[in-house]
Amino acid sequence: MKRNVFIAEFMGTFALVFAGCGAIAVNSVYGGVLGHTGISFVFGLIVMAMIYSIGNISGAHINPAVTMGFVFAGRLKARLALPYILSQSAGAVAASFLLKLTLSPDADPGLTMPSGSQSQAFLMEVVLSFLLMFVILNVSTGHKEKGIMAGVAIGGTVALEAMFGGPVSGASMNPARSLGPALSAGDLSQLWIYLTAPVLGTLLASPSCRWIQGSECCHVAGRS
Repeated sequence: MKRNVFIAEFMGTFALVFAGCGAIAVNSVYGGVLGHTGISFVFGLIVMAMIYSIGNISGAHINPAVTMGFVFAGRLKARLALPYILSQSAGAVAASFLLKLTLSPDADPGLTMPSGSQSQAFLMEVVLSFLLMFVILNVSTGHKEKGIMAGVAIGGTVALEAMFGGPVSGASMNPARSLGPALSAGDLSQLWIYLTAPVLGTLLASPSCRWIQGSECCHVAGRS
């Protein structure tokens, strides 16, 4: 696979974290100018923009949990998972540290933290990630999000889930999105939730897609 695939994943995840966590930071510094709904829409819009920008190159996973979901669904070769995930993680970390240099030291770095118990946040992240991957599998072709309306459907799902799940768990749905801010803020205390729950959720999505779509959804033979 060509290097531009992994460069695309780096750039896509960088854009996601820089815009999404940047919106959180700007909101915290400038008197709540965006609000929770505005932040949710920023995340949804940047995901949509990246799908239309790099979906035909790498699939615009921009999310290690989505990559693992595609591997489990048989739409991406397992040997490609690690370079995808490393590219995504590097993009997220780079964006988080750049935000730290760009904005006020008092700005919210966009940490994803439970508002209640860890078990509550874990379950919320599993369900949110399941729903996101369920939509992705049903609107994408192979491991590429390239349908005309795929970006709208997936970006809209991200915004929707961020609106109602954000107050509970931070609505990460993305290990890389949580990893970058955690490292830049030096707070790894709750990171395990956001590294594991989204992956579990995306892995649960492919059987559900297969039950509905049949063999058109997931091709187990393609995993190796």
